[in-house]
Amino acid sequence: SADAADSCAFGFVLYRPSRFTRGGTAMKEKILELLEERKYPEIAALIKDMNPADVANLLEDLPQQNMPIVFRLCPKELAADAFAYMDGDSQEVLVQGFSDKELDEVMGQLFLDDTVDMIEEMPASVVKRILRHVDEDTRKMINQVLNYPKDSAGSIMTMEYVDLKRGMTVEQAFDRIRATGLDSETIYTCYVTGDRRK
Repeated sequence: SADAADSCAFGFVLYRPSRFTRGGTAMKEKILELLEERKYPEIAALIKDMNPADVANLLEDLPQQNMPIVFRLCPKELAADAFAYMDGDSQEVLVQGFSDKELDEVMGQLFLDDTVDMIEEMPASVVKRILRHVDEDTRKMINQVLNYPKDSAGSIMTMEYVDLKRGMTVEQAFDRIRATGLDSETIYTCYVTGDRRK
């Protein structure tokens, strides 16, 4: 939105603090007031266009008992993006308050590296619950990344990328990007790989 970012001449998006960053305390107080009055649609309208990092900051500033309520009022994609920005303690509060369906939805929206970062911060009982809500392939990838030493290249790499084959035409490459790009963390860098994915 125009509040959150401006484009420069080269097409890069420059971050500009949003209304929450500029008036965070006022927004928090407004949310708390609306919570007390049970005006949930008004809260949803206030937060629906916020930047995910600002929503994360807002949620972290709220009393723990209010955090899940406001989180549930966010649109699904915004909620998942904000969740990835939150610190481990706040994520744990939300995970413990999630229903199984909510946990499934959030886990389905997170990129693998965000899931791994979150799991590294959680107690074992919470990790077990989280791992029950990811599919078998994702669970295998999580375990693979967790086996790398902390802060090593392997532990911070993404496994969700677009790979292209050397002999692809431009049209085939674009078709591949369109088909797999939504599930990849980034499409700005695509890797050309051989038969053994190297």
